[in-house]
Amino acid sequence: MTTISNSGTVRCAGRTITRPEVEDFLYAEADILDHWDYDGWMTLFEPGARYEIPTTDHRPGWSPHETGSFVDDDWDLLRARVKRLKSRKAHAENPHSRTHRLVSNVRLSEDTADSFRVAAAFVVHRARDGHFDAYVGWYDHLLVPTDDGLRFRLRRSVLGHESLAAGARLSFIL
Repeated sequence: MTTISNSGTVRCAGRTITRPEVEDFLYAEADILDHWDYDGWMTLFEPGARYEIPTTDHRPGWSPHETGSFVDDDWDLLRARVKRLKSRKAHAENPHSRTHRLVSNVRLSEDTADSFRVAAAFVVHRARDGHFDAYVGWYDHLLVPTDDGLRFRLRRSVLGHESLAAGARLSFIL
């Protein structure tokens, strides 16, 4: 069982990682995404990383690979997703939605000698085609410290919705 650090730190890869360090990483990522800087966003991943959004009926302990998911990207699919979103051929996001992200309740927990888990709550506000939607949920990330800073090994967004509204699209990065 994973335990959450009460001190706001974890030991990983021979160094101490602090909650403020992780919060700064997550806040920087939110800013990058709100500015549609997908090249900058990809630099936050280690090669071979994954990006996942399980379906709204997902339960803890279930594998999104076996129970279904909105997004289940390995490294190649993640790079293809970014290439598509940067293209004018991404009709669902041309022009881009306006988004604003809030990240809170960041918690760190031990995982392995070279990685650690991060849980955080999120709200992503999205304005598109005269509609305003709020996507709420929590992040369940696996991060690795590198010489160049923190990097995602796994970036998972778990929606807190019972279901998505009719016509709702996840054509942007949650």
